[in-house]
Amino acid sequence: MYATSLGDDGAELRALEPWRAEEFLAHMDRGREFVGRHVSLPDAVTDLASSRAFLQTYAQRLATDTGRIDGIWTGGTLVGGVLLRTMDVPRGTAEAGCWLEPSVVGRGLVTRAARVLIDWAVEERGIHRVEWVVSAANAASIAVARRLGMTKEGVLRESYPYRGRRHDMEMWSVLAPEWRAQRPGRPG
Repeated sequence: MYATSLGDDGAELRALEPWRAEEFLAHMDRGREFVGRHVSLPDAVTDLASSRAFLQTYAQRLATDTGRIDGIWTGGTLVGGVLLRTMDVPRGTAEAGCWLEPSVVGRGLVTRAARVLIDWAVEERGIHRVEWVVSAANAASIAVARRLGMTKEGVLRESYPYRGRRHDMEMWSVLAPEWRAQRPGRPG
């Protein structure tokens, strides 16, 4: 019902709510191997109960103004999403993230969706610093951070234990004045 257009191709950004748990699980099943290469989301969503619980966690974060999750739909099918994994309005910080099914990679969907999400965080919630923490091996997500005008701040060496190995994580960020300065028609 409430959708934000992501462009002329019919893609939309919508709230990803607990009542969509079956659809979310089917989406995770389609992209489980691909998404799970770099993020643990598919490991957290393995059945209907865990799918519902995961989405309920984000419904609670939305209710307490500490995070949110939105899905990306194309042709009526959920194919990915963006989220504010954390959001601390009093401190003005948030950590954004994303995932996408392999069938729609390369269409700019995550970049477009992340722009909407970051605009909301900066302009509506007053977030000053949006972070993007990404596996150093995840070239696609790093490319999104670059397209979003983020600055690489460093590498957290072997900071993320995942599937039996420790992974380097890169920290990227954009500050509200930088975000506004790069947006067409917005004062810096």
